[in-house]
Amino acid sequence: MTTSLDLNEDLLYPSGDGEPMAENTVQYRWIVILKENLEIIFADDPNVFIAADMFWYPVQVKTPPAPRQAPDVMVVFGRPKGDRRSYMQWKENNIPFQVVFEVLSDSNRTREGRTALDFKFRFYQQYGVEEYYIYDPDECVLQGWQRQNNQLVSIAQMSDWTSPRLGIRFGWQPSTELEVYRPNGQRFLSPMELEQQLQQERQRAEQANQRAERAEQARLGAVPRLRSLGLTPEQIAEALDLSIDEVRSSD
Repeated sequence: MTTSLDLNEDLLYPSGDGEPMAENTVQYRWIVILKENLEIIFADDPNVFIAADMFWYPVQVKTPPAPRQAPDVMVVFGRPKGDRRSYMQWKENNIPFQVVFEVLSDSNRTREGRTALDFKFRFYQQYGVEEYYIYDPDECVLQGWQRQNNQLVSIAQMSDWTSPRLGIRFGWQPSTELEVYRPNGQRFLSPMELEQQLQQERQRAEQANQRAERAEQARLGAVPRLRSLGLTPEQIAEALDLSIDEVRSSD
């Protein structure tokens, strides 16, 4: 049953605006790559919350509209994983988004789109974002800002920049497509690439198991021949790196 308090909160802090998550497949692909690879990196840390296209409400209000933004990808350290309709900061130990990503699309190149980006920058600066990254996949342009003295300051050299918060490295040069690397050096992969990699690892593991089984069978097959040469079970076990029980059971 919806109470009046619930209704008021839903009106003050809606979880959506009816707009699509992405305008095209390229933008969507990059949002998914960034979000899912960050999820993998921090999978074992229960207190890193990662989301995409979720409204962030930094302050509580009594009347609408409540200040809000929905970065394409956001990371919060110090808050538990779990489902949320939106991120109401006063309910999250007052911890803001520390790292945000925006992936540009055609609408960002219009006058209205540029104005919206300027507003987002001021919003992220005002409400405590520590690292802010913008990637334009069509123009292959990467920009970044880092908080210094309570201001978001442009990162002069984004080529091979490593995020202090995330530990990821941006393998990018001007006019080249972005590549992002995990702290262990592995490149960010799409879900399809991740599935293909998993299948290849399974195939390699299966092949290794088959080779090990064949080698074991070959060693056991050599026992009768060595016995016929007069070797004791102890000598055969030492020569073939088998246990005495394995030698005796193969007779």
